[in-house]
Amino acid sequence: MFRSEYADVLPVELPIHEAVLGRAAQYGDAPALTDGIDGTTLTYEQLDRFHRRVAAALTEAGVRKGDVLALHSPNTIAFPTAFYAATRAGATVTTVHPLSTAEEFAKQLKDSAARWIVTVSPLLETARRASELAGGVEEIFVCDSAPGHRSLIDMLASTAPEPVVDIDPADDVAVLPYSSGTTGVPKGVMLTHRQIATNLAQLEPAMPSGPGERILAVLPFFHIYGLTALMNAPLRLGATVVVLPRFELDGFLAAIQNHRITGLYVAPPIVLALAKHPAVADYDLSSLQYILSAAAPLDAELAAACSRRLGLPPVGQAYGMTELSPGTHVVPRDAMRDAPPGTVGKLIAGTEMRVLSLADPDKDLGAGESGEIVIRGPQVMKGYLGQPDATAAMIDEDGWLHTGDVGHVDADGWLFVVDRVKELIKYKGFQVAPAELEALLLTHPGIADAAVIGVYNEDDNEVPHAFVVRQPTATGLSEGEVMMYVAERVAPYKRVRRVTFIDDVPRAASGKILRRELRALKEGT
Repeated sequence: MFRSEYADVLPVELPIHEAVLGRAAQYGDAPALTDGIDGTTLTYEQLDRFHRRVAAALTEAGVRKGDVLALHSPNTIAFPTAFYAATRAGATVTTVHPLSTAEEFAKQLKDSAARWIVTVSPLLETARRASELAGGVEEIFVCDSAPGHRSLIDMLASTAPEPVVDIDPADDVAVLPYSSGTTGVPKGVMLTHRQIATNLAQLEPAMPSGPGERILAVLPFFHIYGLTALMNAPLRLGATVVVLPRFELDGFLAAIQNHRITGLYVAPPIVLALAKHPAVADYDLSSLQYILSAAAPLDAELAAACSRRLGLPPVGQAYGMTELSPGTHVVPRDAMRDAPPGTVGKLIAGTEMRVLSLADPDKDLGAGESGEIVIRGPQVMKGYLGQPDATAAMIDEDGWLHTGDVGHVDADGWLFVVDRVKELIKYKGFQVAPAELEALLLTHPGIADAAVIGVYNEDDNEVPHAFVVRQPTATGLSEGEVMMYVAERVAPYKRVRRVTFIDDVPRAASGKILRRELRALKEGT
């Protein structure tokens, strides 16, 4: 068993809004959130006051403890206010990808039993359609303004009393992001107030922050990585979060320059742009002190190229998953120059790890031996919503969560992730479940069978590649038709990017798709 070098941390027995904003009065007029485009800024005092007023208005509207509120928005400076207001009102927040189709959004609304939606006016039609499809939604609020809908701006004027809700941090679910786990279609991951708040305390010794630091939030808040690293963690410690709604290279570089950003939390495609894009030379990025990459594997040579170009310590990495609140490993800020290339870091405080033999899962492996990574700690999820069997398959009786990732630990405790047992595709850090795309492909009248694997494109992004068996009557079915059929029905990050037509999908006797044979077939073409 491998244990953290850091001292254990006590579980944080606070609701997440108190764990993050409990020191807001201490930071007062310091900037908490700044719009990276127009410069609009909220101070810590305003963020604390605003989320309390919105919480009162939500309670007055009928939000009660145990309700689920769907937060459907790109990154804005209003997102944290909506999030903390909902949790203070006693609700669980299910975060929704802003590019979800109405059908995808409706599935999440139904599965989570969400009764309330907070969205933004550009996404309102999708939210309305999803609400109609799902049923059960009481009201749709907007962060900005839209005719016929109450806005968070209007709710700031509420004179209703601030809600006092009895929250049990150990048991009550604060956030319900959707993840595919190690396989299958997305499932609601129940993360309690204690789990996500404690994970912040676990990460702090390795990734300290504080007033004067300026973090650029370009990765989405709806994703657990963005929610933790770009919202909860810096706001808990008094840093300033500069918010961008999406990644667009020139806007991203301009924000670093104009707001004198000190720290970046990114995914590998952004590291690639910083390392190779000519536009980088047009901006002053000298304020940067460090870069940390997570959400997908980062090539060691690419990381080195980025750090050389920017004159920074080597790009650090972190490791975790939604089901782990999400962090378990990180390259500490004070060790970025000394960490071995390619490592995803060391165990954070209060976390244990084992590496299990792939041939004999009951056998523990030692340093230098590769096997499945399993994790135990206070950040392990409560479980999958309404799916006890899936939960039991993920977390064993002794509390060890089986990640489905293959890795090894060196003699100094650095973890290297070398492969994935699981079949998930990670496109720019977003999870794409092959099973979901396969089920969709099979609804096409011209497709007899289908299988999907992840392959790497010329930009080193993992993308969905479909292997399709045509119906005998559909000999004219083209690659473009297949890709368009999928594109019209899923969010952009889930789109099939390549199609190969085959005679039969290789399967085991159990019916399981033999994806290794598909990879071999792809490599042979």
